[in-house]
Amino acid sequence: MESVTDINDLDQSSAGVRKKAKTLWSAPTGWGPLLAPGLTPSLSATFTSSPLPRDVFSKNPVHRLLRFIHIQVSCLGTAITARSSCDRSIAALCRASIPGCEIHIVKNDQFTIQRLIPHLPHFAAVIVGPGPGSPENPQDIGVIKDLWKLPDGLLPPTFGVCLGLQSLCLEYGARVKQLSVVKHGLISKIHHTAKDLFKDVGSIEAVRYHSLHVDISGCPDLKELAWADDGSENGRVVMGVRHITKPLWAVQYHPESVRTIGGGKQVIHNFWSFAKTRNAARDIKPWGRTQHSTFGLSWPPLSIQDASAPNSRVVIPRTVTTAVFHLPHFSTPEICELLGVKDESSPFVVLDSAAKPGRFTIIGSLLSSSPQFIYHCRDSFVTVKMGDSIRKEQLGTNDVWSWMKSFMRQKRGFTGSPDVPFWGGLVGFLSYEIGVEKLNVLGQRRWTGRKHPDLNMVFVERSIVVDSMTKNVYVQSLLPNDDAWVSRTVASLKEGASRGVTDAAPTKPAPTITTPKESLYKSRISLAKEKLFAGESYELCLTALSHISLPRLQSDSSSSWRLFRDLRKANPAPHSAYLRLHPTTLIASSPERFLSFSRSSNPVYQLRPIKGTVKKAPGITRAVAEDALIGSPKEVGMYFGKLCSRLSTHLVRSREPHDR
Repeated sequence: MESVTDINDLDQSSAGVRKKAKTLWSAPTGWGPLLAPGLTPSLSATFTSSPLPRDVFSKNPVHRLLRFIHIQVSCLGTAITARSSCDRSIAALCRASIPGCEIHIVKNDQFTIQRLIPHLPHFAAVIVGPGPGSPENPQDIGVIKDLWKLPDGLLPPTFGVCLGLQSLCLEYGARVKQLSVVKHGLISKIHHTAKDLFKDVGSIEAVRYHSLHVDISGCPDLKELAWADDGSENGRVVMGVRHITKPLWAVQYHPESVRTIGGGKQVIHNFWSFAKTRNAARDIKPWGRTQHSTFGLSWPPLSIQDASAPNSRVVIPRTVTTAVFHLPHFSTPEICELLGVKDESSPFVVLDSAAKPGRFTIIGSLLSSSPQFIYHCRDSFVTVKMGDSIRKEQLGTNDVWSWMKSFMRQKRGFTGSPDVPFWGGLVGFLSYEIGVEKLNVLGQRRWTGRKHPDLNMVFVERSIVVDSMTKNVYVQSLLPNDDAWVSRTVASLKEGASRGVTDAAPTKPAPTITTPKESLYKSRISLAKEKLFAGESYELCLTALSHISLPRLQSDSSSSWRLFRDLRKANPAPHSAYLRLHPTTLIASSPERFLSFSRSSNPVYQLRPIKGTVKKAPGITRAVAEDALIGSPKEVGMYFGKLCSRLSTHLVRSREPHDR
C-alpha cells in the first residue's frame, strides 16, 4: 500500500523534500485509483515533488520559479454540462513542452480581475483553457474576458485554447457564429502559415470540439495563423490567431488531445519562446507568501493522508487466509444460492464474469456485521450500517472521497494469493451524481427525499473468487483466526457440487411494458441538439426510461435474483453485477470494463469505455462490426468525447489488482 508521510516530517531542504516526495509517490497504491476518474480526493495536507525550500520566498533571482496560471473554464447556472474536462491534459502538455515550469489551475469564476491583477506580475504566462458555452455569455467566460485588454505592463503572455480563442477574437471585434456542421471530437487537417506560433510545426491533424467559430474579417488587430477547410460544410474556419502587437496567441483545435498529431508540443514550445522574449522586458516578481496562500501549491499535487487520522503511518502486515481447490462443475449462480442469495432481506454482492474476456468472478460472503456505507450528495455525513446498528459519521471539512480513503487506509497490509485480483475490500456502486459536487451543478436538481444513495458500498471481509479459465476457486478471509469458516465453506462447496442445486423456474407471467412518450422523447432530442449547436456542451446523454412490470412470483425465492439469473442466461457478459445493498438492488450485464490497472510498482492504468454500436443482423460478426466502426467520424467523435466517462459498478480493492 501507499507510504504515508506527515507533512510536518518533511525536510525543509530542497533535496529532502524531493527525496521524500519520490518515496511516497513511487510506492504501490491499492484502492485509491478506483475512486472516480477526474475526481481527486480533497485532503487536508498536500505537497508536490517541486521543492519548497526555506528560501522559496527569497528575492534572489535564482529562486524565481516559472509559474503558469491556467484559467480553467467552468459553466455556471446550467445542469447540462460542467467545467472542461481537459484542463489537466493541457497542464500536462505544458509540463511536457516547457521543462521546469510550475502550473496553478484556477477556475474562471474564482477571482475577479481586480483581485487577480496584483498577482499577475508573479506569473510568467497565462494559459486560457477550453470549456463549454459561449464567449458572449459572461457566466460562461468569467474573468477571461477581462484579461485580453489589460495594459501591456500588466499583461503576461497569454495562450488560449478553443473557447479561449473565441473570447480573444470577440474582444477585438470578431463575430461569433454557429457552425453549420458541428465538430465535436472530429479530426481535421489544419493548414497554417508555418510562421510565428507554427514555426517548424509541419503537418497537423487535430481534434476539434466546437460548434461556434469566429469571423475575424475586418479585425485589424488580429492575424490568422491557421485554418481548417471544411469545404461545403463550414468553409474556411479559423484555427489559430495572434494579436499583432500584444503577447496574445490562441488555437481553436485541441493541442492536448491524444489524437492530435502535430501542433501540440511544438506550438506550446513556440509560444514559450515568444513569452520569454516578452518577459525580458517585464519585471517578474518573486513568488511570495501572499501568492502561496492565494494559489496554493502547484499542479499536480501529491496527496497525503490527514496526519490526524489514527495509525496513519503504521502498516501492520497481515495474511489473507486462503484455500484453493479445483471445482470445474459448479456454476456461479449455484455457488451464490448455496451462500443464501435467495434471501431478499439480506445484502449480497457478486461481480460476475460470465463471458470472455472476463475471467474472475468475485462473490462476497457478507456477515451481519459487514460495514455498509451510504452517502447522498450534499449530505454532511456518511451513514454506516453494521447489522442493526446505524450511525452517522460526520464528514467535517472532508469530502466523501477522503473519508472513504481514510477508512481504507486502516485496511492496508494484507497479503494473499497473487493469482487473483481481489482479497477483500469495498464493493458497491456510485451514481453519476456523485461527481457533481466537484462540478458546481448541484443547485440544478432536487436533492432531498431521494431513496437511492449516490454511494452505496459494503466492505467484504470474506469472499469467494472463481477463476473461469483454470476452474480454481479461492475461498478467502481477511478476518483473523478464520480458518474454521474457510474450511467449512470449502467443504460446503464441494458437497454442493457433488449433489447439484436445483431451482425449478415457476411459470413466468406476461410483463407490462410502458415505453417513453414519443413526442416527449423527440422534443428532448431537439432540445439536446439546440444545446450542442449553441456550444453549451459537446456531448449529451439523453436517457429515456421504459418501465417493465411483472406480477410478483409465488415463490419463496428472490425475485431480483431470478431476474439476474435470467439476464445472465440471455445476455452473458464479461462484466456483470448483482448488488443487493438495501435500499437499492443493482443488476448489470455489460461488455464494458471501465478501468483496470496492472499489479506492479509502476502500474499501467487502462480506461476502456465502449462507444459505438452496430445494429445486430445476420452476418454481423465482431470483425465486421469493428470494420464498420473504425474510422467512422461519428464513432471517433464519441471515443474522443471529453464527457464519455461512465461510472457503473466499482470494485475498490485493498491492494494492487490486475484485470478482473
